[in-house]
Amino acid sequence: MSKYRKPFLILLLFEAIAVTLWLTKNNIFYLWNFSYIGCSLALGRFLYIKKYKHARRIVQLLVGLYMLVYLGLIRGENMQIEGFWYYLFTGVFEAATIHYAVAKIFGPLLFGRGWCGYACWTAMVLDFLPWKVPAGPRKKLGWIRYVTFALSLIFVGALFLAHVGNMKDIMFWALIIGNVLYYAVGITLAYLFKDNRAFCKYICPITVFLKPASYYSRMRIECDTEKCVSCGKCKKVCPMEVDMTDNSRSRKNGTECIICMECESNCPKGALHLNSLLSKLTRRA
Repeated sequence: MSKYRKPFLILLLFEAIAVTLWLTKNNIFYLWNFSYIGCSLALGRFLYIKKYKHARRIVQLLVGLYMLVYLGLIRGENMQIEGFWYYLFTGVFEAATIHYAVAKIFGPLLFGRGWCGYACWTAMVLDFLPWKVPAGPRKKLGWIRYVTFALSLIFVGALFLAHVGNMKDIMFWALIIGNVLYYAVGITLAYLFKDNRAFCKYICPITVFLKPASYYSRMRIECDTEKCVSCGKCKKVCPMEVDMTDNSRSRKNGTECIICMECESNCPKGALHLNSLLSKLTRRA
């Protein structure tokens, strides 16, 4: 039964966040929100342990649709980067600022780019496309992410400096238009480069936050060099082109691992495993 402790610990972690925010913000929504996300992630880990091949996709749909449809379209909260700048400039620690703090700024120190692999609603759609692994070498287009990051900051900053009214309405339409553009660009790039994750590698502004923190992430795939036979299978199945056979922090594309577990699942020698604080706690238990 020890293998099932990890899903339980994931749920426990998110319950701790849920209860803390509920009590400190005096808003029961946070109890529901983070409990739901924790249950979804725990379910995904449980299904992965049971060797269900679509475990990650289930989590993507549960969390991605919840955040896009319920939080975004129904509740009118812009959880994209424009929403983060909006709440940051208003000086309010609510909605998008809490989301970014947990999932994209400080959270990656613990779980790396797990957001990209299990919760992002843009990748949720792009991962349905047929180009699961890149067909060719990576393009030198990573600089574009910094342009989109700067444009989002300038856009919201300009609205504040101009003292534009109806900011909530503008943020809602920025969510709608932004997602349409993201999906259009993401699908187009996936087709042109034959790579589902081309948008993540070259365009997504969120990676400006994710990459530095992910470098120090406690959760990462590690390779048992005594078991590894250098067959290259892990590199062939990795959607982000990470060199999992190198255990150093500076491994090739190391800050882009989305914890999809394809490398671990496909390793013929069982040389790869997910190492994290949760793993250490599970082993001690």
